[in-house]
Amino acid sequence: MPYTTSAVLPPGTLRRSPQPVLAAEGGLVLRPWRIEDAPAVHEAFQDPLMHQWHLMTSGSRAEAAGWIEGWLTEWEGERIAQWAVADAHSDQLLGRVALRDIVLADGLAKIGYWTTAAARGRGVAVRATAAVTRWAFEEIGFHRLELLHAGANEASCRVAEKAGFALEGVKRSAFLHPDGWHDMHLHARVQGDL
Repeated sequence: MPYTTSAVLPPGTLRRSPQPVLAAEGGLVLRPWRIEDAPAVHEAFQDPLMHQWHLMTSGSRAEAAGWIEGWLTEWEGERIAQWAVADAHSDQLLGRVALRDIVLADGLAKIGYWTTAAARGRGVAVRATAAVTRWAFEEIGFHRLELLHAGANEASCRVAEKAGFALEGVKRSAFLHPDGWHDMHLHARVQGDL
């Protein structure tokens, strides 16, 4: 059955080119992951705050290396695109930013991020989110980007607001964390938002 509209982005939109390195304000670089990042990823996931808002836990550097191997293959599948967020001068890992649940035909993706304990409070998540958002809208042509976070995660709410993602609503009891079900805030930006 034919559709009455065309795909916003055709298959192959991402994988036709290698995953780009993106510059972000304040001396940040968003780059593809490297296996050498495994010790820093493992260390980041030893932080109790990570366990509060993220479901994954890293039991070893080898396990973190396995995650990275998986992350490196996701670009070709065009459903997830993940970047390491690093200091542009020292290459110190400061976090991660991703487009998840990509639906090219609808021009839709969800933004996800985390930062290392040492990077928190420095605007790293905001600048990384802004850089990926700019690239997704201006370079690729996505129509809508969503950002979901636990309603109790006030720091993530500030990131969303500072990155220009308007609060659209609350998804009640929508995500199971280790301490129980959480309401989730739904923020979004669409092509053309200032």
